[in-house]
Parts: sequence; C-alpha cells; structure tokens
Amino acid sequence: MPTIPFASLSSAARVWVFASDKQLPDAPARELLGEVDEYLGGWKAHGSPLTCAREWRDDRFLVIGVEGGEASGCSIDGLFRKLTELEPAIGASLAGGDRIFYRDANGKVVCVGRDQFNELVGKGSVGADTRVFDTSLTTLEDYRDRFETSAKNSWHRKLLRGRPE
Repeated sequence: MPTIPFASLSSAARVWVFASDKQLPDAPARELLGEVDEYLGGWKAHGSPLTCAREWRDDRFLVIGVEGGEASGCSIDGLFRKLTELEPAIGASLAGGDRIFYRDANGKVVCVGRDQFNELVGKGSVGADTRVFDTSLTTLEDYRDRFETSAKNSWHRKLLRGRPE
C-alpha cells in the first residue's frame, strides 16, 4: 500500500522520531521530504508493501509511522540507512544520539547535548516546566500524547534532580 495521510494511522502504529540537529531551511527540508516520500512509497518488509506515513514538525522532526507489526528488522535498517545517506545533502544529522530538544523562552526548538542541558539546568535556564521533546516514543498514541511536554512529565525529569520544581 502506498503511503497514507499521517492522521490516518491508528494509535497503535509504530513510530520513529528522527530529529535534526539544526532547524532545516525550506530547500533542504523539501529535498529531505521528497526523498523520504519516494522511499516510503516503495518501503517493503519481506516483499510486502508497508502501510506508512510521515509527518514533518517544527522544521526539525521527521516522524515516520507504520501500521502494526508490519516493519521487519531489515526494513527498519533500510530506513535508517536511507536517512543517514541523506544527511550530507541536507547538511544536518538526523539519527545522532545523546541530543536533547527543548523549546526556549522564545518558542524556538533548541538542540543541545546532555552535558549542555545539565549546565542549563544548573543555571536555572531550563527547569521542570520547560517544554521538551521525547524522541524515544515508539507508538503513535504516545507521540500524540507526550511528544512535546514539560520536563517534569518526561524522562527528562531525571536530569532535573536537585533543582526545585
């Protein structure tokens, strides 16, 4: 089945959140999304087309969803390979780890390393009510409910220890 609208995926759909280490301007974002759409249109697991969709959010987050248990290890590896191949063309990293995304006081999405986030916590620049993004979520239901939330309601709260709420 070709890709479907993201809103048509069931709440149980599996999702992967790929987060760009920097905000993508229009041209690289269009290039990324065009390549991703083409890839998803032919994405298969064990020869069977996958029912899948994607969403682009805040000029940083590529969310890919697939229905049920349709995706296999090989098909998931293929998706990661494709995105890694696209990184030089868009000038950004999508699959890097140990990055934290939060919304600053001006509403801008910021990407920092864990050490830098800890420094910001220590300075009081971020705290329990800071809006953070949980890129580790794996179901569409969780993505819809908890992707952007306050740090105190996410795994990020572990990084706030010792700071008043």
